[in-house]
Amino acid sequence: MKKVICSSKAPGAIGPYSQAIEAGGMVFVSGQLPIDAATGLMAEGAEAQARQSLENIKMILAEAGLTMASIVKTTVFLADMSLFADMNKVYATYFEGDYPARSAVAVKELPKGALVEIECIAVR
Repeated sequence: MKKVICSSKAPGAIGPYSQAIEAGGMVFVSGQLPIDAATGLMAEGAEAQARQSLENIKMILAEAGLTMASIVKTTVFLADMSLFADMNKVYATYFEGDYPARSAVAVKELPKGALVEIECIAVR
């Protein structure tokens, strides 16, 4: 059985998908663009965008009763690999102890012209 997770503290889906789905004790969080849910505005620069994307993930996980420590896997999408160091500097501040497994890839383009998008899988 699956359960839809939705937080008003993170931006709503911009297409036919859910912010997150819980199934079998795992929470699959859709890619989070760096949009502030309160203002609808996108952060500027790779560091600010990484921070906002991670804050959005944090809010969605909180809605599910989880924390960033529950994350076992992330995937980071970058508009250009030259942004990796800026993203990584911010990313490291969101985790303590054991880091989750991670993939980071450069893509041709991200929705809404974003520089960073992050998705994750968390466990109960």
